Amino acid sequence: MSFAGRLGRTVADSAPWWPEPVRAPEGAPNIVVVLLDDMGFADVGPFGSEIETPTLDRLAASGLRFTNYHTTPLCSPSRASLLTGLNHHRAGYAFAANADPGFPGYTFEIADDVPTLPETLREAGYATFAVGKWHLTKDATMNDGAPRSSWPTQKGFDRFYGILEGLTGLHHPHRLVRDNSPVEIDAYPEGYYLTDDLTDQAIGMIKALRAHDARKPYFLYLAHPAVHGPLQAKPADIAKYRGKYAAGWDTPREDRFARQLAGGLFPQGTALPPRNSEQFHDVPAWDSLPQEERELFARYQEVYAAMVDNVDQNLGRLLSVIERYGELDDTIVIFTSDNGGTGEGGVRGTRSYFKQFGRRANLPGDWTLDVPRDPELIGGPQTMVHYPRGWGMASNTPFRLYKGTTHAGGVRVPFVLSWPRGLAGARGDGPAHALPVRHRRAAHPAGAGRGDPAAGMAGQGGRPTRRELLLRRPDRPGRAEHARRAVRRDDRQPGLLPRRLEAGHPAPARPPARRGPLGTVRPAHRSHRDPRPRRRPAGAGRGAGRGLGAGGLGQPGVPPRRRHRLPVDGPPAWTACRC
Repeated sequence: MSFAGRLGRTVADSAPWWPEPVRAPEGAPNIVVVLLDDMGFADVGPFGSEIETPTLDRLAASGLRFTNYHTTPLCSPSRASLLTGLNHHRAGYAFAANADPGFPGYTFEIADDVPTLPETLREAGYATFAVGKWHLTKDATMNDGAPRSSWPTQKGFDRFYGILEGLTGLHHPHRLVRDNSPVEIDAYPEGYYLTDDLTDQAIGMIKALRAHDARKPYFLYLAHPAVHGPLQAKPADIAKYRGKYAAGWDTPREDRFARQLAGGLFPQGTALPPRNSEQFHDVPAWDSLPQEERELFARYQEVYAAMVDNVDQNLGRLLSVIERYGELDDTIVIFTSDNGGTGEGGVRGTRSYFKQFGRRANLPGDWTLDVPRDPELIGGPQTMVHYPRGWGMASNTPFRLYKGTTHAGGVRVPFVLSWPRGLAGARGDGPAHALPVRHRRAAHPAGAGRGDPAAGMAGQGGRPTRRELLLRRPDRPGRAEHARRAVRRDDRQPGLLPRRLEAGHPAPARPPARRGPLGTVRPAHRSHRDPRPRRRPAGAGRGAGRGLGAGGLGQPGVPPRRRHRLPVDGPPAWTACRC
């Protein structure tokens, strides 16, 4: 920035100058993003759940429900896409941020040439706050002796309070961080609960800002560790759901789907797929289980429901503070989840969460994955439990499979958007993805280390490969987690969803096809230089066109590579959100 004053031989001959402080445009809204962890499509009231979520019910009634929102199947990739606007491979998070394999796309740090949403907003005059789960720092750099270059306050946030890791106990968090330093706590007070604490901290940050600046808009990124395992909740919240899940997971799944149909989330006549039956993902019929297991499994779900309920209570507390400042109408509130409900608890769940995932080589013969506990302790600070995957299936109603897969159960999650003043009369029924369009296209001031975030995979030079071209195209969000791979190209996601479950739009005319090299199918009008991948014939392997398994409801006749874009009515910031 050049000096705009005048420099003379003396102070008397000179004119001082001070740069104007950056102020957000008049009327710029506050932005609150509430991100849950491992919560499925059907776990809140606006999407068919029986769990009490009155705050979300009100937001959805006055705002928008996105029924076709997609994320990635894992936490870190979703968070990276949300905060950078890039495909998660380009952002460096092809998997969960823990190890460091040493390859591009797996660096598990946001590169210096990748601007983040909070950086962009801060340079536009916003205050930026992050509260809750970060999980964008690899394990090796979470300690006090490591570089903090990928911690929240180095990536655009003015303040941070929460955990850097992917999970923790909600009654006794193992390590909390404030800004750049661990919080020293000798003992947590009686009745402490992390979701309440995080909400208190978020409210405190807003109040501190308003005590000194009544106009400055803020971006609050509130990423709850709930409802990730281990499942823990407050006794009063658990008591609300005592006995409500004795009928098992089949009945709530059917009831949720009925409410989804009645609420217009899916077209009438859409059928609920059968229970998951794929190997290592299968769910037994509830009636086939012994009575003792049914009682235990119902208790797990009571705790899970209590966790969701508590998040809604705390969201209500937060919004009431914003309303007291008279700013709720001018606040964008987004509520969503990082991925679908999980099946990691296995077919029977566990009362010993970390034993369930320990390496099993050379373990003693009497090693048990599920240490018996007093059922009355489940959900409290003395247990680390997780539910069986049957409840994950119910969580993802009506979709198939779970977190960690690119089937719809892993990538379709609820999305509620409220902005009373900005969305008046708006409608949103098209597809959306975790790549936020507005800040992706925002111009970023030139500076040291700031390049084109789509200039290629980090750490590689030369001409980009066809795969790189695909991965960096922001309107083509690819997925490559785990063994199931998918590249989503239209609003129906063939092979991953029940038949015509998302859109009742006719397929566009297909160009004539001719047989290409190596058995690929290529439309006659496409150039051989087209960087897009070729569609493989049916049965050629696993990919976006993979079917739903035995009894699944596929979409015959819908080409996996069809590019069909739907118009979305609403403000320009959201109309570009097509993928």
